[in-house]
Amino acid sequence: MGAQRVRSYSLMAKFMHWAFIGVFVFGVINQVDEVEELESFTLLMTEVSFAIVFLSLLLFRFVYMRSARAAMPQLDMPKSLILLSQIVHLGMYASLALIAITGLIIGGLYYFGVKDGLVLEAILLSHEIFFWTSVNLMGLHIAGAIYHRLQGDGVWSAMVPIMKEDPDK
Repeated sequence: MGAQRVRSYSLMAKFMHWAFIGVFVFGVINQVDEVEELESFTLLMTEVSFAIVFLSLLLFRFVYMRSARAAMPQLDMPKSLILLSQIVHLGMYASLALIAITGLIIGGLYYFGVKDGLVLEAILLSHEIFFWTSVNLMGLHIAGAIYHRLQGDGVWSAMVPIMKEDPDK
């Protein structure tokens, strides 16, 4: 335990990791409460713009973090934990992207006059499912970070700017 340690991620990787939390929280705080609010063209365009920026940042973060992670040495961990970590990370990216994509579909349907019906209800339900999936995956991600903090393997300190692990472990 603690024999193999991970070196720290770059300042850019850490910034994107923590800043994206702010982007997500901003989106949640400023979400549309009722789909009828999209009657306002200004609000609709604001939501569409946010979704496009969100998707762009998510894609950039995904590509950047894949290259940053590739440069990191592999930890000596059970294959099942590595697989779980990969599933949680990819699941977060997919569910976050699908939140924005379903939001764009909702906006498009609403813009083109589909303001009720089964299709809109299905997309609204999908949007909500993807949101809650991402929240649950974030919870698993946090649990994994705490697990690594307790293991003292350097993963926590590689990305978290507080409560650094003791390097003498």
